[in-house]
Amino acid sequence: MILYRLFPAFLLLLLVVGSGVAQDPIHVLVWDEQQPRQSEAYSDFLGNELAKRLASPDLEIRSASLDDTEQGLSAGNLEWADVIIWWGHVRHSDLDANKAKQVLRYVRRGKLDLIALHSAHWARPFVEAMNWRSIEDAKAHFSRIAGNRKLEIEIVPPPRERTIPTHGSTLTPAIFGYKKNQQTYQGILHLPWCCFPDYRPDAAPSTLTVKSPDHPITKGLPSQIEIPATEMYNEPFHVPEPDEVIFEETWQRGERFRSGMIWNIGDGIVFYFRPGHEQYPVFKQKEMIQILANGCRWLGR
Repeated sequence: MILYRLFPAFLLLLLVVGSGVAQDPIHVLVWDEQQPRQSEAYSDFLGNELAKRLASPDLEIRSASLDDTEQGLSAGNLEWADVIIWWGHVRHSDLDANKAKQVLRYVRRGKLDLIALHSAHWARPFVEAMNWRSIEDAKAHFSRIAGNRKLEIEIVPPPRERTIPTHGSTLTPAIFGYKKNQQTYQGILHLPWCCFPDYRPDAAPSTLTVKSPDHPITKGLPSQIEIPATEMYNEPFHVPEPDEVIFEETWQRGERFRSGMIWNIGDGIVFYFRPGHEQYPVFKQKEMIQILANGCRWLGR
């Protein structure tokens, strides 16, 4: 009789847990460099705007900025966060390089996933992640070729920080190798430029096409999304080969860009999402917020 009376309560507990109601919210840290030109499209900085629009019962949002204590990347913030959304454009060099390496360590350990937006292709945590992935890929490649020989790898950075490759340049990351002698194989890795040859901040419209319709990030989206005004980036994008391409973006003049890319970085994930520019209200568009919310839910779980 007691078991019979307890059964409805037990069944209710199973339904609540199974529905996800009992799950803890996903912790999302929205990091923003906060620079004045954002006021042309956002009244309270772009990062704060994202934080307000993403807030929901299953997403707990915390907004941080470059000017906060410890540049918004305190151990408390990084330990708290499941996902970090990164907006940076003109203040990349102001970030302490050690902070970027710390973010990478959290990502590699699977304690944090990174969503890098638009000009964050040059953000120091994104560059650190792309460099790490390039080195790991190169080690695996050279080790297969070197066989029983001793392997030495020379790592070559781009010519200068934040320079732009031209069309026809060797695509980076690039690897070269040769037998140094009978005992040693010499590998050479040119790190990724993390940039592209063309950009045009003229507010031209673009079309974002879903390339992976079954991916959780694209859940509930139409096959194509029109973005009324955005900055243009044009391929080739000098980054390691992604593990998956989620979106492709095109412009009327014929430019194209892999605008949603995913890399596995150790036990963590980096998702790069290209649309944007702080002078245009791209992240007031409901589809853009849906993509970020989908990304946070997928990564955070």
